[in-house]
Amino acid sequence: MYLIPIPAFADNYLWLLHDGQRALVVDPGDAEPVLRALTQHALVLTSILVTHHHADHTGGVDALRQATGARVFGPATERIPAPFTPLQGGDTVNVLDLAFQVLDVPGHTSGHIAFYTPDVNGKPLLFCGDTLFSGGCGRLFEGTPAQMLASLDTLAALPGDTQVCCTHEYTLGNLRFALAVEPGNADLVAYQAHCAHLREAGQPTLPTSIAQELLINPFLRTRQAAIIAAACRFDAAAHDETSVFAAIRQWKNQFK
Repeated sequence: MYLIPIPAFADNYLWLLHDGQRALVVDPGDAEPVLRALTQHALVLTSILVTHHHADHTGGVDALRQATGARVFGPATERIPAPFTPLQGGDTVNVLDLAFQVLDVPGHTSGHIAFYTPDVNGKPLLFCGDTLFSGGCGRLFEGTPAQMLASLDTLAALPGDTQVCCTHEYTLGNLRFALAVEPGNADLVAYQAHCAHLREAGQPTLPTSIAQELLINPFLRTRQAAIIAAACRFDAAAHDETSVFAAIRQWKNQFK
């Protein structure tokens, strides 16, 4: 299997997974770069996986379906370009001879889902949309802090070697915030230098891994003493798991 992040817009990645003949694409906000990649690699698009309804993840769905006949799969409770197969947590999608488990991960949007499969080229693979970013997490446009914390806990419980395919190149900005929250984290300092080198070379920082994110992502580390202390300095009312998470998320919202 071959995994390709297709850049789109200012900072999106449209993930293309293929076996040399057939392909699936995840969250195609724009059809044109996907069609170019299909032509370049002589691929047939069979499936479109959608994690949530935002236009930068769905804007190319209709054009791709019309051009290729690909079948569309998306969250049951969100407005996805029809027709599509509605999915919710516990469902399984069989594409490219892979079984993707559907995970409910509300928070960024109310019906957000993710797609997880346990073995692609020897490692698990996760398409997480805008729920988890490297060094960060999605804004809470429709969900609550409690929902997002539970969703991130679901993802954090996946195997450490899971390849995490986030849909935005937000990593350096996220790490700048993470260092403000936890400046004494040596793993974070080293990862920031690594990612800066990748970007200077014109390379994506993604995919990341669950193990990496558990070491450096403040939104997966809100039960760590250093993060709790930082949250309390930002908001003295932070007193439990949910309010600590909410404080860190609000801090990130206004971080410059």
